[in-house]
Amino acid sequence: MLIDSHCHLDYFNEYASDVVNRANEAGIGAMQTVSTRVRRFDGLRAIAEQFPNVVCSVGTHPHYASEEQDVTLDELVELSQHPKVVAFGEAGLDYFHKRCPHEDQARGFRLHIAAARETGLPLIIHSRDAEEDTAEILTEEMAKGPFKALLHCYTGGPGLATRAVELGLYVSFSGVLTFKKNDALREVAASVPLDRLLLETDAPYLAPEPYRGKRNEPAFMRYTAQTLANVKDVGEAEIARATSTNFFRLFEKAANVLNQEDFVTA
Repeated sequence: MLIDSHCHLDYFNEYASDVVNRANEAGIGAMQTVSTRVRRFDGLRAIAEQFPNVVCSVGTHPHYASEEQDVTLDELVELSQHPKVVAFGEAGLDYFHKRCPHEDQARGFRLHIAAARETGLPLIIHSRDAEEDTAEILTEEMAKGPFKALLHCYTGGPGLATRAVELGLYVSFSGVLTFKKNDALREVAASVPLDRLLLETDAPYLAPEPYRGKRNEPAFMRYTAQTLANVKDVGEAEIARATSTNFFRLFEKAANVLNQEDFVTA
């Protein structure tokens, strides 16, 4: 079975149950529904509590960093004590949409890093059109003390991916990897060691080929897994085992909720 390490089930509203059921039927054995606003965390947590194979994160997306400057380190740490919360984020930098001042995004990014460092839970990082600043913050913060993290929905060049691996981070690829004209991204994926790779959908966004342009669902992740298998020149079963093993190595707390042997046993 595969694990969707990053989706947004709260964006499906009353259809979340149907989405989860279709994912299960497609061989997606577990999902992580990722927080974008701490102030809306109650709704996200309720979804994670509803499904035995769904875990969640808590955090503020860089788009909303200015709105949630009142979120404190103590609050993040306290919310992360819930048994279904296995990570912080997504937090980071997004210079593409220009919805939030860079300094507010950086402040929020560093706050979430501090929470990851204090608790040992990993941070899910959003980085778009901000590779240089993302690498700089990661390097500076890692020098202050180690923390675990994942670059989610990677769409950048080789530089940030290489630096992330050097710092001990993981890299996750979404349906963007399947897009026909994305050979450059497939080259980046080929360069990332197999033991640092994860898979995701970022649903309801970024549906893979052949569903590009439609609403994405965790059930569609198998197409991304097939592409990644081709890129790494291994079988799909090996991709499932490797990415699931990596998921549990990174999101260790998830093993308290999910049966790890269902995913990593041949």
